[in-house]
Amino acid sequence: MERVAQGFDALAAVVLVIGLLFSVVLAVRAARRDGGRRGYLALRESFGGVLLLSLEVLVAADLIRTVAVSPSLESVAVLGIIVLIRTFLSFSLQVEIEGTVPWRRALTSGAVSIAQAARRPPDSD
Repeated sequence: MERVAQGFDALAAVVLVIGLLFSVVLAVRAARRDGGRRGYLALRESFGGVLLLSLEVLVAADLIRTVAVSPSLESVAVLGIIVLIRTFLSFSLQVEIEGTVPWRRALTSGAVSIAQAARRPPDSD
């Protein structure tokens, strides 16, 4: 199970690298089409979604590692702290990306944020 957890860690790293490249491509396309401000917003929104997705994968890796590899009271407490920190980071990222707190909008996941950034129409500035 340790190998599975390492696989999830590697997947999170791959998600970050590919997501960064994807975000840059989206930002360049948006900047060429609609100007630099729109390109910046596309980069910010799409990479924020990538960060959220990779955080979710890392939480899964920690969960597998804690429950299946070394199930002790201390490791469960450490997992709880890690999940709290990552949950706070995810919450902060979503508020930053969407500009509103979760209870004022429908819930979206990291993958939904990426998809919305990719198909969002240009601003009418």
